[in-house]
Amino acid sequence: MEVSLTILIVVFLCLVIGSVLGYYARQTIAKKQLNTAEGRASKMIEDAEKQSQELILESKNKALNILEETKKKEQERERQIIRLEERLEKREISLDSKMEEIDRGRLALENKAQEIRQIRKEVEEARKQEMKRLEKIAGLSKDDAKKVLIQLTEEENRDFLAKKIKNLEANGQEDLESKARDIMTQVIQKYAGSHSADVTTSTVSIASDELKGRIIGREGRNIKALERLTGIEIIVDDTPEAIVISGFDPTRREIARIAIEKLISDGRIHPTRIEEAVEYAKTEISKKIKEAGEAAAYDVGVAGLEPKLIQILGRLRYRTSYGQNALLHSLEVAHLSGALAAELGANVEIAKKAGLLHDIGKAIDHEVQGTHVEIGIKILQKFNIAKEIINAMKPHHEDYPFESPESMIISAADAISASRPGARKDTLEKYLKRLKELEEVATSFPEVEKTYAIQAGREIRVFVKPDKTDDLGAIKLSRAIADKIEKELKYPGEVKVNVIRETRAVEYAR
Repeated sequence: MEVSLTILIVVFLCLVIGSVLGYYARQTIAKKQLNTAEGRASKMIEDAEKQSQELILESKNKALNILEETKKKEQERERQIIRLEERLEKREISLDSKMEEIDRGRLALENKAQEIRQIRKEVEEARKQEMKRLEKIAGLSKDDAKKVLIQLTEEENRDFLAKKIKNLEANGQEDLESKARDIMTQVIQKYAGSHSADVTTSTVSIASDELKGRIIGREGRNIKALERLTGIEIIVDDTPEAIVISGFDPTRREIARIAIEKLISDGRIHPTRIEEAVEYAKTEISKKIKEAGEAAAYDVGVAGLEPKLIQILGRLRYRTSYGQNALLHSLEVAHLSGALAAELGANVEIAKKAGLLHDIGKAIDHEVQGTHVEIGIKILQKFNIAKEIINAMKPHHEDYPFESPESMIISAADAISASRPGARKDTLEKYLKRLKELEEVATSFPEVEKTYAIQAGREIRVFVKPDKTDDLGAIKLSRAIADKIEKELKYPGEVKVNVIRETRAVEYAR
């Protein structure tokens, strides 16, 4: 029993000792295996700690630098504020001193003004007393003394005054003659009124006089829009159930007449509707011009004319020459030329065609430089009209030599049509020429867009391009146009130059 117990104790001790030795042996082996990894880990930890310390030091240095810069900026701002405060203080002191000087100057001026008023009052009193004393000494009143003085002056200078008057009369003779010519011109214009009224005015009939107010519009805006868009003067007077359209250009008058009739029939009369009516009238005029050209060619029996040439021919319906309608004159010349050619054995077709087209240049002579004969030759050449016809029409004013019997016939027929009693009115032609020259003078300026001579040439309305000049420029332009009219044109009375600058802004709401 004791032996077995001893054995058990020995075995147990051996086990315990073996376990302890095994544990230490295992620890030793494990330490050898992990020695390298733990070293590396501990080195990494040391490196990380060093980097974190370096970062902390760098951050602290940056923070210190920022604080120093901020302190410097604050100090600079404080210095600037101090300087500004010093400047403001100096300005306040300067302003205070100036205000004091102004107050002193104002007081001094008020005192001076009071002294001047007092002195003036004293001088006036002294003058009155002196006048009374003089009147008492002379025994004459102020008015009597004045009369005596004038009488003595006249007697002493009678010869001088007579010579002066004689010189003034001699020097003023030319002025008197010039005034006499102006008076005669005005009388002739008045005498020509009975002729010009027939070809420079149109009348539009209206159902009632109530429409006159609607045509005029609020503050005249409708009638102003009509006059601006057509270049024609609309006369709304006491004439019952009628409106007079006045202007020297028949085309503009017809456009205005058609536009007014369109507005009256429509019933809506306002600036926007007026613009639409004027555009409609221009379209209608274009149709009428074409119809007039076609009718003229058909009446004479001339075929084969190009449509554009017929359109130009139709424009003669709204042109006059010395008061004679240009298209009717061309028809007369064509018929007369055909009859003369038939009697004389010449070419009737060439004579008729040349007679119809002999004044074609007058359709656009107000748009192109040159005489109407030169313009007509260019037009006919452009539309490939036969050379025989051009040679027949071009010498009708004897600017070119006669090259054929037909050319002599055209010239004779033109003279017959023009010399017919009542066919032409020389005074009216000069009147229309003066109006045309007025418009040409104003149009010669680059800022001008449109010009209209109205009021029988006593006023010219000039519409300028709003992007080319401003309001001050419009004022200067009116003076420049007036100066040019004075230098280049001769006219009775005076001409009013009315420069109009309109700016229109349009936008759409969608």
